[in-house]
Amino acid sequence: MKVVSTSPSFAKYSNEPIEYLQKHGLELVHLPADLSEDELIKNLKDADAAIVAFSEINSRVLEQAPALKIVCKHGVGVDNIDLDAAREKNVWVTNVTNANMHAVADFSFGLMLSLARQIPQTDYLTKQGQWPRVFGTDVFGKTVGIIGLGAIGREVARRAKGFGMDILAYDPFPNREYAEQNNIKLVELDELFKSSDFITLHLPLTEQTNGLVGKRQFEMMKNSAFLVNASRGGIVVEADLYNALKNGEIAGAALDVFVEEPLEKHPLFELPNFIAMPHIAGYTDGAVNALGMTCVKNIVDVLVRQKKPQFVVNGLENVRVLSSTK
Repeated sequence: MKVVSTSPSFAKYSNEPIEYLQKHGLELVHLPADLSEDELIKNLKDADAAIVAFSEINSRVLEQAPALKIVCKHGVGVDNIDLDAAREKNVWVTNVTNANMHAVADFSFGLMLSLARQIPQTDYLTKQGQWPRVFGTDVFGKTVGIIGLGAIGREVARRAKGFGMDILAYDPFPNREYAEQNNIKLVELDELFKSSDFITLHLPLTEQTNGLVGKRQFEMMKNSAFLVNASRGGIVVEADLYNALKNGEIAGAALDVFVEEPLEKHPLFELPNFIAMPHIAGYTDGAVNALGMTCVKNIVDVLVRQKKPQFVVNGLENVRVLSSTK
């Protein structure tokens, strides 16, 4: 049986995921991440499983992959996978919810520190032969607003405690007991935008969250506030962010994710109070290996053991589809 991967980071730091597939008699075909849709279809025609990061798995792709039984997202967000079409084709779709939560939380907090102390800008000026006296702002004792108090949001909150920060949070399905036990104040979005010195986003891209942070929200924020998005592109309206940064409505922002990726140019790149990152928040050796191992274990569960995988995200519960007639 054949497994196709288009994730650039799959098995990057360890051969353990590949060896696990081989141990169970599965062949891995590793393909470039920027494969065209036609090339992807060509390689999936006889594939039993797929591991993807950014590749679009749409209805056309699924229609021409008759042997496909499972698509594993090498990460969390599944907005590049047509869940309805996969359900109609009886194809499992899984993601990995917690493997990179520490990596993303570390990175998000690192971006907050970088914004507050202007670390990237100061590094650049120093290497240009200057010796700038750059005055930043404190992180310790400030208020952080966390939008999305899931696994990653909770880890950001844990780090914020070490900096003596007041923690506000918004979540559409809040765990009130957890928030109370950890001195996290649950608030509505408007209050969070108005009261926070730092705002960090940790939620999926859905119809409800697309364009969640735009002109209205930037007008609410303090002129001294900073925004961090290491979740999904599209949650922040990039044109509105550009205007808010250029006009001084907020002090700075850092994005690890964009509507279109990869990017060579963007108006935001021209702004000195903006930090751009190439969607790498979850890229640590430990996190990437954990992602890979979860994916291959799900694949072996489906193809070899004929059982339901973990972290199913498209509601496919009919174990009959795992029979040899699929």
